[in-house]
Amino acid sequence: MKQETELANAQQKTVEETNKNQAVVLALYEALNTRDVNTVHQILAPDLEWWFHGPPTHQFLMRLLTGASSDDPFRFEVDPVLVTTFGSTVIVEGCDNSRSISWVHAWTVRDGIITQVREYFNTSLTVTRLGDSPPSACGSSTAEIAPVYCPYVWESSLSNRVGKSVPGLVLAI
Repeated sequence: MKQETELANAQQKTVEETNKNQAVVLALYEALNTRDVNTVHQILAPDLEWWFHGPPTHQFLMRLLTGASSDDPFRFEVDPVLVTTFGSTVIVEGCDNSRSISWVHAWTVRDGIITQVREYFNTSLTVTRLGDSPPSACGSSTAEIAPVYCPYVWESSLSNRVGKSVPGLVLAI
């Protein structure tokens, strides 16, 4: 009974952390759309790690965060369509109003602060989880090198709607 209680408490803690991380990211999108600079500064780490995949002309989020997008031609609304969370990683998918551009942001949240963002434009993204091999796949010899087990956990869906072929990438978490 004690182990079951401990397991339930650990699962509850994980759910609470997941919900908090998702709330932080959604608060960032709200702050970006309302141009609430103070909230953006509170949520983002000053040394935010950035990774971008897509055409340089689509670096809307970077221009928005650096203040280079104050002109209307660069206006880009960041309205999430789908949000999925895997512990400290929050995956957000969206597209522009004309559905000609799809985007995926993969945010890393640590202690309520966003420390990393990976941004993908018009890219099909598959997320896998790195881990040890499942017990059934392990060999019996201790001298063998155990293979890495990478189960698929999520795949973007909006990239299929942009009407053209897009590159595909895998994000391992």
